[in-house]
Amino acid sequence: MKRTLSVMLVLLLICCKTAYSQVRVTDNHNIGWLTTTITPKITKKLSGYVEYQYRRENWITNWQQSLLRVGLSYKFHQQATALLGYGWILTYPYGDYTIAAVPKTFHEHRLFEQLVFTGSIGKVSLTHRIRLEQRWIGKLKSINSYKADEWVYLNRVRYMLRADVPLTKKLYAAAYDELFIGFGKNVGENIFDQNRIGLIAGYKFNSAFRLEGGFLNQTLQLGREIGGKNLIQNNNGFIVNSYFNL
Repeated sequence: MKRTLSVMLVLLLICCKTAYSQVRVTDNHNIGWLTTTITPKITKKLSGYVEYQYRRENWITNWQQSLLRVGLSYKFHQQATALLGYGWILTYPYGDYTIAAVPKTFHEHRLFEQLVFTGSIGKVSLTHRIRLEQRWIGKLKSINSYKADEWVYLNRVRYMLRADVPLTKKLYAAAYDELFIGFGKNVGENIFDQNRIGLIAGYKFNSAFRLEGGFLNQTLQLGREIGGKNLIQNNNGFIVNSYFNL
């Protein structure tokens, strides 16, 4: 009986693996992301927000994305902040399966609204970030196109949970996970958009500047099929973040 169950379990696992491989194509990349965030204080509760991300593929050899965000944040509670902003993104063709069907750089304009809540459990500081995005993605219909032939509108919601643990007065370790979910009439098969996991260490030089870096995993699903199969990018690499609180 045990032998029969073992054989059935092995057959079931083989069938599941075969079925999964029939509907998924996996594309692996090494990435390197450099991020700078500047938050100039305007009033006691109101601050500006400027963020630039320099995202590279094949470690730092090729472009992956260029991302600029600007906005205004308002601290309406000691542990809660709201932010309204705009993003301009360039996504470059990279890898064997480019994100866009036409393997060329495409533009994206984005509005976003977010809430950040902070708290703690013992010495562990917790950050919850909820972000809603309205995205206008430039679609090129031909390799000869030099600008977007049409703009596709997409909605996306993101949730990030981050935990920070102090190691010394200035040194800390942190881990986070962020889930991206698409929704709306143009979402198609891309309901699960991506997930990011980070394991990092940071150093607080003073109240105005801190620097952190570590490991980043990005699991990204393309919004189109490759040969009738969904494509998942599995991107592993490093991330370096610098924060300036002016």
